[in-house]
Amino acid sequence: MAEGSILDFCNVSLRYEDVWALKDVCLTLNPGETRIIFGAAGSGKTTLLKAVIGLVPVDQGQIKVFGEDVTSMKETQLFGLRSRAGIVFQEGGLFDSLSVGENVEYPLLNRQTAAERNGTQSDENTESRVRDALRFVELEHTFDKFPNEISGGMRRRVGIARAIVTEPPLVLYDSPTAGLDPITANLIMALIAKERDVRNSASLIVTHRYQDGELMADFRYDNERQELIPVREEGDPRHDRTKFIVMKEGAVVFFGTRRQLEESDDSYVRRFVRHED
Repeated sequence: MAEGSILDFCNVSLRYEDVWALKDVCLTLNPGETRIIFGAAGSGKTTLLKAVIGLVPVDQGQIKVFGEDVTSMKETQLFGLRSRAGIVFQEGGLFDSLSVGENVEYPLLNRQTAAERNGTQSDENTESRVRDALRFVELEHTFDKFPNEISGGMRRRVGIARAIVTEPPLVLYDSPTAGLDPITANLIMALIAKERDVRNSASLIVTHRYQDGELMADFRYDNERQELIPVREEGDPRHDRTKFIVMKEGAVVFFGTRRQLEESDDSYVRRFVRHED
């Protein structure tokens, strides 16, 4: 495992009968870094996210998260690890029967349960943490509403609030902008960049929108100005924090910067270089 890294995949493979879901995948992710994952349907993108937190067992290789070997853990041992990673599901993944505030509170309650299981206590003020997370995504006023009372874009933002309420060092995003109009999609990505830059969290983002990767690579959140500003110099080390991954049939067929992605001659890789909405 690389020193100081949050996530390490080492030759990870997973096969369902004759189909490769993951094939010899190697990946390292450090604090403050972003990985944008492209690929056709069935290429292994979502499976990779699931493997990070042990939702699917792999056939070979090693996955380390926060220095712990996920591949050797029992299900009960994974609870504590999962409470330290934020997850934004497709379409937000909110519980319809719970209010917005209760949805965002859910990871905090899970973490308290994990702490109690380990014989420790948590004295978190959950309502305060929930309101802080909703304020972070500019939705504190929805605290008492239910998911069916807010728009689709707002539900995605609540999903982000739920993922970051525990201030996790690693956040996994599964198609956070799918089905949204361009303006709302850009707002969602701005919030993801804000989370990365304010808290130095690591981000693993599955997406179909090339613009999502552009924003993460070319902008950073300025906390003093409270807005996104361009990363102006190509040589700025902040450019190197965002790398692009293209997957095909479970394998990583491209890894590099946005410029390298755009300069690729591979016809499959170039399918994911788009500028129009």
